[in-house]
Amino acid sequence: MKLVVTGAIGHIGSYVVRDLALQFPGAEIVMIDNMMTQRFPSLFNLPSTGTYRFIEGDVTSLDLRPVLEGAQAVIHLAAITDAAGSFDKAAQLEANNYQATLKVASACVETGARLIALSSTSVYGTQNAVVAEDCSEEELKPQSPYALTKLKEEQMVRDLHVGKGLKSISCRFGTIFGASPGMRFHTAVNKFCWQAVMGMPITVWSTAYDQKRPYLDLFDASRALAYIIRNDLFDGRIYNILTHNATVRQIVDTIREFVPDLQVSFVDNQIMNQLSYEVSCERFLSTGFVFAGDLRRGVGETISLLRNANQ
Repeated sequence: MKLVVTGAIGHIGSYVVRDLALQFPGAEIVMIDNMMTQRFPSLFNLPSTGTYRFIEGDVTSLDLRPVLEGAQAVIHLAAITDAAGSFDKAAQLEANNYQATLKVASACVETGARLIALSSTSVYGTQNAVVAEDCSEEELKPQSPYALTKLKEEQMVRDLHVGKGLKSISCRFGTIFGASPGMRFHTAVNKFCWQAVMGMPITVWSTAYDQKRPYLDLFDASRALAYIIRNDLFDGRIYNILTHNATVRQIVDTIREFVPDLQVSFVDNQIMNQLSYEVSCERFLSTGFVFAGDLRRGVGETISLLRNANQ
């Protein structure tokens, strides 16, 4: 089996490329990344159960057809992913993320490869208590250029599925937490873990402390991707994928179990107008997938890895 992963050295990718070799022993795993973030350790000590090939390059400029020929599936992770920081670089994000997804999806159409396109639960700007994939356009009020671009990508992938026969699935991931070789610390749970271990106050958006949001354990994220491939779940639909709906207060309380003296500092942010809501993942659960991740486990693992750096 041949599998292609774009954005392979990132937080999700560096975990996924390792787990794929465990889920599909003997698989050929082609990794693509432009190395803009220079996370070279993501390529260290890859499992011997997989056969790896790394291609350094940008998917918007690479000739993808020969790379994707014979691939069972493409996991498209390559993207600029900082929603909160996307307001002052909307044009750059649109050019990079949308065009990258269009290029990968078009190459999948040409080669017959199946596509897993990563989207985000940040597309929801709802005021309803619970939101699902088939919500109305009024509930899809993206609060950042990143989220707006993700909606455009979803529609484009759907159009190619209907019009060109693209075998695809769009996965709206919750905010990722958990450790990986290429992890970053710019989103809620991981950022809070970093701040807590380094003795800094946890910075929380002032309106967000008791707002509920969707979070996804990296363990569940990777196993969900393998599950999609194994079960050929390329039906052109959108699936919410998340481990927990949780409030920031619940996350802070979990971190406090490991760092009892942590402090909280409230700050303002441009994404301030969303009310509390839960994201339903019943559609994905109905396929038979079982989520096994856990917020406490993910927080504990991350803090354990960081703790030796700040005794």
